[in-house]
Amino acid sequence: MHLRLVLWLAWLFFPVLVYAQQATVTGLVMDETGAPLEYASIIIKGKTYGSQTNAAGMFKITVPAEKDIVLVINYLSYQNQEIQLRLKNKENREIKVKLLTASNALSTIVVTDQNFTNANSAVSIMRLNPRITKQLPSAFNDFNKILATLPGVSSNNELTSTYSVRGGNYDENLVYVNGIEIYRPFLVSNAQQEGLSFVNPDLVRDVQFSSGGWQPKWGDKLSSVLNITYKTPKKLAGSVNGGLIGGGVHLEAASKDKRITYLAGVRYKNAQLVFNSLETNGNYQPSFTDAQSYITIDLTRKSRRSLELPKTTLGILASVARNKYEVIPFYRETSFGTRDRVVQLGIDYNGHERMEYESYQGGLNLIHRFTPKFFTEITASSVIARERELRDVAASYSFYEVIDDKQTRNPNEEVRNVEAGTDFEHSRNSLTAKIFALENRYTWQPTNRQEWQLGIKAAREDITDQLKEYRLMDSADYITVNQQFASNLKLPSYRYQGYGQHTWQLDSLRTLTYGVRLNYWTVNRELLISPRVQYTGIVPTHLNWSYKLALGVYYQPPFYRELRDRQGDLNLNLRAQKSLHFIAGAEYRYLSWNRPFKLTAEVYYKTLTNVVPYEVDNVRLRYFAQNNAKAYAAGIDLRVNGEFIRGAESWFSLGILTTKENISGDSTIYDLGTFKPVSKRPINYIRRPTDQRVTFGVFFQDHIPDHPSYKMYLNGVVGTGLPFSPPGNESIRNQFNMPFYKRVDIGFSKLLSFNSSTTDKTVSLESLWISLEILNLIAANNVVSYNYVKDVQNITYAVPNYLSSRLVNLRFIAQF
Repeated sequence: MHLRLVLWLAWLFFPVLVYAQQATVTGLVMDETGAPLEYASIIIKGKTYGSQTNAAGMFKITVPAEKDIVLVINYLSYQNQEIQLRLKNKENREIKVKLLTASNALSTIVVTDQNFTNANSAVSIMRLNPRITKQLPSAFNDFNKILATLPGVSSNNELTSTYSVRGGNYDENLVYVNGIEIYRPFLVSNAQQEGLSFVNPDLVRDVQFSSGGWQPKWGDKLSSVLNITYKTPKKLAGSVNGGLIGGGVHLEAASKDKRITYLAGVRYKNAQLVFNSLETNGNYQPSFTDAQSYITIDLTRKSRRSLELPKTTLGILASVARNKYEVIPFYRETSFGTRDRVVQLGIDYNGHERMEYESYQGGLNLIHRFTPKFFTEITASSVIARERELRDVAASYSFYEVIDDKQTRNPNEEVRNVEAGTDFEHSRNSLTAKIFALENRYTWQPTNRQEWQLGIKAAREDITDQLKEYRLMDSADYITVNQQFASNLKLPSYRYQGYGQHTWQLDSLRTLTYGVRLNYWTVNRELLISPRVQYTGIVPTHLNWSYKLALGVYYQPPFYRELRDRQGDLNLNLRAQKSLHFIAGAEYRYLSWNRPFKLTAEVYYKTLTNVVPYEVDNVRLRYFAQNNAKAYAAGIDLRVNGEFIRGAESWFSLGILTTKENISGDSTIYDLGTFKPVSKRPINYIRRPTDQRVTFGVFFQDHIPDHPSYKMYLNGVVGTGLPFSPPGNESIRNQFNMPFYKRVDIGFSKLLSFNSSTTDKTVSLESLWISLEILNLIAANNVVSYNYVKDVQNITYAVPNYLSSRLVNLRFIAQF
């Protein structure tokens, strides 16, 4: 046993696997314009292992010599290419591969995990086809809803694009578009107020998602990275989509010489159909729109221009989002309580609520290649966000005891009005955020087996926040002021970041990536050093098995939301939250029913210090603005994906999680029946607000045999109940459980294809896709949050707020 262990450890760090006769193939993989394709997979046909391209599109793979082999080059949304080779022993063959764009017809669109055939994929990285959201049935056809079906990701609200990953909260997720960081709205408190998520699938070429343990080149957050790359058009094309909940249009084009490409899209969300299914009756007037464009220009001089690898390119990103939400609530009726006492709550509303936020984002991305193996990238970006929150809502509520007896003539008949009261909320909040950033990255590949990356970034942040809100509660003429905030805050600052990392392909089976990331913020004057390392490999005796290890220190420097406490004051001495990540994973690739499948498993453990506790109110996080806690998160994520139905990719995922925190100063324990203090001993670790113990997600496709144009898409999520408690009382924090979250959406579609000829200058109708969707198929009454009201005996009631009910939606997509 000891000898086996020694041999295993020796193999991990020293290449010992050799073939009797072997050769090497190195090469460059490009798109039609000559731009390099990163993460393209290269495998030997008939085998389940291979290699992948780096950021410069380069790859290296060891192959058997003196044998006829076929290399298969595969990349998302591009046609596969096969190359037949026969190499001599120890021969090194160099090749160049140019992949052609796959047909844009919807009949060819499937969900593909790009790392399916790539055993050396990065830790916790999943690649997704952005076009799947065109078929994915969901409330608003939001791209982020596909993330909720992945292991380790939870999203218990179909009205929002937010999500939590492995015990983290909504503010702990990084989002990049072409290297530019995207920010969440600041003031949104209710998911109904949210506009569209930033990702427009019509414009996206590639999506990478990491649920932890990512490389140093990605930024400073604690939970996940979503990296989005816009596509580069090759010809004139476009699409129009619409339905009962919104629609959009996009257009793409390229100049005659392909030096200039243009990509643009406009979306609109009409949420009235969904909002009218909520419990609160009212006049809902939502208006959510956004417009995005991305232009690329080849600046290479004509004499040096090469179709294989442009020397200098410039990308220009522009985005505008204008969202308005207004509601005049009328009436709401809710029944809740216990088996012995059923209480019916009726609420009459007066007043209105209006939420307005708009954001303008732009960026320049300049790439210059000094040589094919050494290039630099300069990114300049700016974000301006303006938000307003206006609310004057008076709620008059009455409690009724009811008879819940099916044998009576009138079930749920009101028998006695037992309580009455009012609740008044007032808000006049406005916030303006201006962020300007400049970043310079370098990539150098001294050999085909090594890559060095270096980057530095400086950002200027200006936040202006005017906060004025209060809340009054009147129960039997007894008035209490529950909340009262008033502040006028300004926070200018500079933030500096840098990273360096080295990727070393030890051999054709093993890859090591290590590096360090630095961060400094002028507000708290804290220098952060974040070392990270990844190791991936294939088991030499079982080439269908691969494994992954990652270890790193991750910091999240405070942003404006963490600095502001529940009273509206800023804590400028707040330190960065720190997390030590450990991840170990394995992948098994196999054939079943002569179709490919992959089973992925990852275990992880995160220990966190300097934690800033928070409370969740719908989608608003109210931070304590104190580093007064420590926490941990541990779990296992499982996923199996493949062609359960031939030609249609599907997957099932399971996440098991536990995350707890220990807050300093929460020593008083209350009796949960009387809410009176009973002792003063330490509470120690309690559940965090994101402690969803078990989550199960599924995305499944099917079609009628011999008629693949008739398809069915099913999207489902089930999660155990999240903890909750009345706000402002840490002694009973998160002592109660919400009900399970259950959501199933299903769609039935028909694809009509047309014989059309498309050139670079003209377009014609290529396909028409029509879908009938049933949202919330099982009509689950999912709870998103609770309102807390008191009666004259000072008893607090948690009144559940429910999400949308079953709806029917009709959609279409026309592609040109």
